[in-house]
Amino acid sequence: MVRDASRVETFSDGVFAVVLTVMAVELLQNGPARDPGKQLPDALAHAWPSYLAYVITFGIAGQIWLGHHNMWRYVVRVDQLLLVFNLLVLLFVATIPFTADLLSDNLRRSPAEQRLTAALYVGTVLGESLFFNLSWWWARRRHLLHPELDPRLARAVAWRLRLRPLLYLIAFAFVFVDPILSLLLYLLLVGLSLIRRPGDLPRFAAGASEEINGRGR
Repeated sequence: MVRDASRVETFSDGVFAVVLTVMAVELLQNGPARDPGKQLPDALAHAWPSYLAYVITFGIAGQIWLGHHNMWRYVVRVDQLLLVFNLLVLLFVATIPFTADLLSDNLRRSPAEQRLTAALYVGTVLGESLFFNLSWWWARRRHLLHPELDPRLARAVAWRLRLRPLLYLIAFAFVFVDPILSLLLYLLLVGLSLIRRPGDLPRFAAGASEEINGRGR
């Protein structure tokens, strides 16, 4: 039995909103006002790992939300397994604030601790990416996508989703060179994701058939 997809997207948006709110609260708790023994410039400089982890993690969570929003525009029906895959995506998304907090706390510690926290961080984004790929694969296989969706566009989206975990692994590999460089590469990947690609929303308002078939890319 298949069901309408609108409730799934509404629920998922709520989870993303909670995750981003939790991240903002964590940033406030690590702010310079919590360290009265330092002058403001010194306190701001000392807290830079928290700010860097926040910016990168907010960017990754925002990138996931954009991808989720773009993908679910094409999903018109859901079945039980697609719901499970989506819940597993949200499981890893909800873990992001925890791994980001670990990351910011351990950027100044030993190389072994830096690598461990970096591995936990990349494990979170890889887990999310895996189940995101499975969601799209299953939706295509079970014909849960819009019937007018251009198959070439569906394949282009699938290729793009498969590329993302590979890029995350490349960024993670640099943690053995310099953990900060690895984080900056994550930030670069977030920036590259803002470039419009197949499956993204059109730049201008367009008819329904143009959006579904991906014309004007």
